[in-house]
Amino acid sequence: MLKGEMCSELVAHALSLGYRHLDTGSTYDNESEVGEGLRFSGVPRDDVFVTTKVWLTDIAPGDLERSAEESLKRLELDTLDLLLIHWPNPAIPLAGSIKALNAVRSSGMARHIGVSDFPSVMLAEAVHLSDAPLVANQVEYHPFLDQTKVHAACRAANMAVVAYAPLGRGEALFKQPAIGDAARRHGKSSAQIVLRWHVQQEGGVAIPRSERKERLAENIDVFDFELSGDEMVAISRLRSRNLRIYDRDYSPQWDEPA
Repeated sequence: MLKGEMCSELVAHALSLGYRHLDTGSTYDNESEVGEGLRFSGVPRDDVFVTTKVWLTDIAPGDLERSAEESLKRLELDTLDLLLIHWPNPAIPLAGSIKALNAVRSSGMARHIGVSDFPSVMLAEAVHLSDAPLVANQVEYHPFLDQTKVHAACRAANMAVVAYAPLGRGEALFKQPAIGDAARRHGKSSAQIVLRWHVQQEGGVAIPRSERKERLAENIDVFDFELSGDEMVAISRLRSRNLRIYDRDYSPQWDEPA
């Protein structure tokens, strides 16, 4: 994760390029730097959508609210745009976690609430338990990983799918003809093709991370072209590999990707 002065500088630079969504989490150890970068950028606070997450050890009632308060202090913000449960915890009843998440929203600490790394069955349960709408499920998602069930569940609940690690492992993915051929046709990089593939999916949001300023500029330059239907299908077929980057060490028993 980006930390220290590099983090605050890159946040400010990203905002200068036109980025308006900042994603962090209590375990990233960089909320203070993200907040500093936002202030240093000069971009009005109301123009930027700030997301942070509560780690799985802190999602019990009481703990979750305290975690949200601590995140706000580190970010030096009055309210969050989106607060997510970072990961489900089988040792903590989901009903209590969702109730606490709603309490954070009701108190004004967060405008919107959601979850992260929830498979479709657990997502349906969370939606049922929540009084307020859950607006997003942040999951690992890239062309090598099939998240069809999660996408369907999110569409049914009118939720956005926020893709972390949207470029997979990069090099291996970019070598695929479906991506390389599209890059040549459109005069774009392979990374831009993959990010455009994300953008064109219903309810899709991608949050690529980079430590290089030139990559930040490249990653946002994906709105002046469109992939054809055939190109979208060809890239989507790569999901049959079902390759995951991040392990499931913290998760309950998963019946499907998330």
